[in-house]
Amino acid sequence: MATVHHRYAEVQGHRLFYREAGPADAPVIVLLHGFPSSSFMFRELIPRLAGHYRVLAPDHLGFGFSDAPAADAFAYSFDALAGLTKGLLDQLGVTRYALYVQDYGAPIGWRLALGDPGAVTAIVTQNGNGYEAGLIKEFWDDVRAYQREQTPETEAGVRVALSLEGIKWQYVTGVADETSVSPDTWHHDFQLVSRPGNDLVQLTLFRDYATNIPLYPRLHEYLRTHAVPVLAVWGEHDPIFGPDGARAFAEDAQRSEVHLLDGGHFLLETHVEPVAELILGFLDRTAPPR
Repeated sequence: MATVHHRYAEVQGHRLFYREAGPADAPVIVLLHGFPSSSFMFRELIPRLAGHYRVLAPDHLGFGFSDAPAADAFAYSFDALAGLTKGLLDQLGVTRYALYVQDYGAPIGWRLALGDPGAVTAIVTQNGNGYEAGLIKEFWDDVRAYQREQTPETEAGVRVALSLEGIKWQYVTGVADETSVSPDTWHHDFQLVSRPGNDLVQLTLFRDYATNIPLYPRLHEYLRTHAVPVLAVWGEHDPIFGPDGARAFAEDAQRSEVHLLDGGHFLLETHVEPVAELILGFLDRTAPPR
């Protein structure tokens, strides 16, 4: 198994943490995590990919081991997080790369691709949404209510997602056997999002998520125009982003594969081996590693 390095870089005045593994001269794959996790979610995937690829997995600002400035000290938005990710890649000299996106990583990845279409060689989306068809109404109704109006009632509706039970729900819902998911996952995430002031950071991003849906038509046009190969590998029972969101990529991506697996939102916790095999096979067919 490849050695995984745990590094920091100063980007736009902020200290970003990232995990790196694999040969320095190999093609690059960038792994972008979702809420409320960090690059920790890729801890078992990275070594499986690093035999063929240079793997980079940053923690977004406000998450994991990256800096987490207060909400009144940094203008948190998905535009800003994408800009920091682009700054990190520039600093590391990465100009061409495949993308793996999950949850929040998806709108960050879409912005990277739209900003520099020629940079992205392939996309792996694991419950990383890009279509309104993928939005599960029961979950998103509370988020949209909070986006429309910030009241004590609407805020309470989304603050549930910051609680230990709310984070556990994301990990175990849709999983056939809950005992197969380590409680380390939701306790690790809860500890980090519970840092003083981080709740306000997360509330800001809940509000800003409203900017992502209007981006979808541009994403679809990008997929049609640039013919980037897309692998949608999805936990079929995700209560946040449903399987129709995976199927929809086949409508626009000329070279697409869709695989629905018997899992939930954090598919790597239960299916890391088959997901890794699908990724390596897909990238070998569409963007050979050597």
